[in-house]
Amino acid sequence: MKITIDSENNQLIIDDGISQKSLPLYCKTSFEILSDIWTKVGWNEKYVYTFSWMGRPIIQLPEDLIRIQEVIYQIKPDVIVETGVAHGGSLIYYASLCKAMEKGRVIGIDIEIRPHNRRAIEGHELYPYITLIEGDSAAADTINTVKSMIKKEETVLVILDSCHSKDHVKKELEAYHPFVSSGSYIVSTDGIMKELHDVPRGEKGWIEDNPCTAVLEFAKEHPEFTLEQPAWLFNESSLTQNVTHWPSAWLKRMKEDE
Repeated sequence: MKITIDSENNQLIIDDGISQKSLPLYCKTSFEILSDIWTKVGWNEKYVYTFSWMGRPIIQLPEDLIRIQEVIYQIKPDVIVETGVAHGGSLIYYASLCKAMEKGRVIGIDIEIRPHNRRAIEGHELYPYITLIEGDSAAADTINTVKSMIKKEETVLVILDSCHSKDHVKKELEAYHPFVSSGSYIVSTDGIMKELHDVPRGEKGWIEDNPCTAVLEFAKEHPEFTLEQPAWLFNESSLTQNVTHWPSAWLKRMKEDE
């Protein structure tokens, strides 16, 4: 597909090799098309590797962080479980929200927490809100350790951000969905991989081997969860779709009366 931006005539021209159509440059559809391209190019150029949160690198698209903040503030979870630690920036981010709300704590899990990252996280002023677990996030002993840290009555939100292969994400979904409270979510991040199979830093196999494929299979097998983007709490625009690295990410455990 060939896309031409004509800023003189305020047109977006789309040519799929068979037909051509023009859209107003300043419209909802043009914004969505350009946003999709922007996220792909930005991913390839490692745009998300340029941010930090309270001193720690946080490898996330800011749009996704703001959206999950909206959900966290609504749910006010007692426990946020995140698989994948890396530099610890997202753990610090979630811990800062817990402190601001005066509620909640964070459990971070990674198969390897590098010593310099562990020192930085444990030395951070928000570390009292964080528990680190080193181990395979899908292994039985790791899951049992997490289970021992969660009380039955606590509200739990789960974020999957470790290995993004289809098989591993499916294992994590099966392992962690029992912890998710009614009305809360298990969030499978970085489904954008399915759109990155044709970019220079991508891999052809990602078109099928990605978190979205795992999520769709899981949703078919678990009717107690629904795949839905959380409603925007504020919107004075005509837009309805997230600019995101997390498509098909939000699995909500339905309430009994829904």
